[in-house]
Amino acid sequence: MSDAPSRLKNFPISWFAMIMGMAGFTIAWSRAEHVFGLGFALSPILLPITAALFVLLATIYLAKIIKYPQEVLGEIHHPVKVAFVPTVSIALILLSVAFLHDCPDLSFWLWAVGATLHLLATLYVMSSWIHHSKYEIAHLNPAWFIPVVGNILVPIAGIHHASPEISWFFYSVGIFFWPVLTAIIFYRLIFHGSLPDRLMPTLFIFIAPPAVGFISYYNLIGGIDAFARILYGIALFFTLLLFAQVRLFARLKFFLSWWAYSFPLAAITIATLIMFKDTGQAIYSSLAMGLLVILTLVIAMLLTRTALAVARREICVEGH
Repeated sequence: MSDAPSRLKNFPISWFAMIMGMAGFTIAWSRAEHVFGLGFALSPILLPITAALFVLLATIYLAKIIKYPQEVLGEIHHPVKVAFVPTVSIALILLSVAFLHDCPDLSFWLWAVGATLHLLATLYVMSSWIHHSKYEIAHLNPAWFIPVVGNILVPIAGIHHASPEISWFFYSVGIFFWPVLTAIIFYRLIFHGSLPDRLMPTLFIFIAPPAVGFISYYNLIGGIDAFARILYGIALFFTLLLFAQVRLFARLKFFLSWWAYSFPLAAITIATLIMFKDTGQAIYSSLAMGLLVILTLVIAMLLTRTALAVARREICVEGH
């Protein structure tokens, strides 16, 4: 354990993307159990595991803040890593959704803290984008959706905890900046070369804004209308587009960024379950079951690869 201080020093904020994936996975299974009336329940097992993982990661990162504050500031000011800082607030918001029905009081506090932190993170990141001397086109990648477009997650639990006006405010911010960032990121991808292998998994984040946008919009208006179908259709298209490139992703070396596969897949799975529940069409039932199976396999693979990487001391090392 002689290298333990070094590993703490290099413990990245992007670990919290794991909580986003696990929370999304938990919510997807909870929704599937309800929609399909399954005879078994996996979500009651997944929820405490996910919560315990969050507490563990938060404790480790708090230790890093205390012992290596300069390293933490380095992440906050880094042109690429800063996009992952709001994974902490999003993890809280997603945990509030997961606890919504079983522990409404806990859900409220998770949501209130998460939404407040995320608003502050959005203001900070956008201010740094506007007044800067460090950002270059090569720094741009789909993880830039996380700070700003992440606001569209707030209404999912928010409509149960506070005035709908608050949820509409957060939704408006996220839904406005989603197409703005999409245009900029596509410009970077088309005219400035492919992403480096380390960031390639973040392409899956393209699925999340329309999928989560659909879920939040459904909760805000209480049904499916034309705009909801447009959001779902865009999310489904991005899912098909990325699945068509599976061989490219299969060749990538493992990085912690692989967890970028998880939450977007969970989001499109949950959106498809909602489509089936609301329309009753068999195509959505089959699609939802297929996506749930894929999501479960992906989460199992990510947990296995992450555990192996930790055991082999391949994570939390200088430059990784």
